[in-house]
Amino acid sequence: MENKRKRVGGKTLEIIRLNPELYKGIHLTVRYTSKFYYEIEISKEETGLHFSLVRKPFEQEKEKVFDDTLIEEWLETPQLFGARDNGEIVGYLELSHEQWNNRMRVSNIMVEEPYRGRGIGKALMEKAYQTAVEEKARMLILETQSCNDPAIAFYRACGFEIIGFDLYAYTNNDIENHEFRIEMGKPVLLGE
Repeated sequence: MENKRKRVGGKTLEIIRLNPELYKGIHLTVRYTSKFYYEIEISKEETGLHFSLVRKPFEQEKEKVFDDTLIEEWLETPQLFGARDNGEIVGYLELSHEQWNNRMRVSNIMVEEPYRGRGIGKALMEKAYQTAVEEKARMLILETQSCNDPAIAFYRACGFEIIGFDLYAYTNNDIENHEFRIEMGKPVLLGE
């Protein structure tokens, strides 16, 4: 188990490597609220197609709750890290190095609600980037949804940019539901 101690909010936080086999199939309940969503505007012109993502407010704050599973079968060589605070795991980072295109995917990042806003997510993302550098991946990538404004803002603050989207990833009504897939990425500068 690899440990790295870091001071976060006046406390010592450890980012530790967890054994993926011990956590395989563990269910996590994910919950977030969002006041904003991104709407896609598509214009077709002679010069081509133009896409714009426009941030808009929900009529009322939206709460999303869903179950997620750690270490799913589809992951390629999964790695799992935990954020440990006073002996308790309060956050998870799940990575998968996609060999075919040499990108490191953040397939899961989650911080328990009472611990959010304390720098734990940032520490986990720093670990993701460090792991990508160590494995010589060319890019760190992840998926989020157009309705998860707090996550989009967090990822952008961590240096990620929007690199693509899928308007029908979850249902045939993703656009109307304000919940289409957004792919985000951050190039990895090797030699760091």
